[in-house]
Amino acid sequence: MKINVLGSAAGGGFPQWNCNCRNCQGVRDGSIAATPRTQSSIAVSDSGCDWVLCNASPDICHQIAATPSLRRHGALRGTAIGSIILTDSQIDHCTGLLNLREGCPHQVWCTSEVHDDLTSGFPIFTMLSHWNGGLNWHPMQPSVPFSVAVCPALRFTAIPILSNAPPYSPWRGRPLPGHNVALMIENTTTGSKLLYAPGLGEPDDALLALMAQADCLLIDGTLWQDNELATTGVGRNTGRDMGHLALGEERGLMDIISSLPARRKILIHINNTNPILDESSPEHQALTSRGIEVSYDGMSIEL
Repeated sequence: MKINVLGSAAGGGFPQWNCNCRNCQGVRDGSIAATPRTQSSIAVSDSGCDWVLCNASPDICHQIAATPSLRRHGALRGTAIGSIILTDSQIDHCTGLLNLREGCPHQVWCTSEVHDDLTSGFPIFTMLSHWNGGLNWHPMQPSVPFSVAVCPALRFTAIPILSNAPPYSPWRGRPLPGHNVALMIENTTTGSKLLYAPGLGEPDDALLALMAQADCLLIDGTLWQDNELATTGVGRNTGRDMGHLALGEERGLMDIISSLPARRKILIHINNTNPILDESSPEHQALTSRGIEVSYDGMSIEL
């Protein structure tokens, strides 16, 4: 299985266009050891020729331009992206569909809850129906494995997780199980497994058992502290308000991930305020000492 990290930051990217926090200003002027990042998205493949896009970042056009394997060479127009899977209906995970309109129709897998959000409060499916057939919806049933035609050796399973619905959704603060899912992606030829969860609240016992089966974890690294937005002066929401379990809290994600047997443990969806973006920070070093990696745009993983 081949995995390309197309974007590794949370919503707004890094640096965020209107932010002058220590991290954003530091990456602009070079005063911290950090690398710019676009908003989170990955692509997976069983062959390296055809790809499944997992979440469509607002930065998808820049990400495709930076990833030659996603372009269809030798064709006047075309793409190596054959299917798209959405783990939620958050703005930073689906707005990129608008930028892909010239390539419609696209085959899109998501849960009924995500589809409802994307045909009502943020009606991308409705809007794109005017472009060459738009988005062909394939319902994704939680805990029911499925495959896609372009990568037949890969088996995907949506796993409901504790997080939150988008701010625009009528289900904000009271999400249904299908509003947020992780993906277990298995190569049926080799048996290798990736668990991809870019948005994650507190893992329950069922999810922890599945995480323990994965060879690679690509997991939510949004915040270091639950009150990070307040302490950096950029907002009031806590991580838990937004549906993210902070890394550095007592019984936080760093402790949880450290206890799991996966060969690789990698963080994605990292907010611009998170001190782990500074590679010389104590927080970054704490992760490294526990064998936890911080993903970056262009990171390539093979299982």
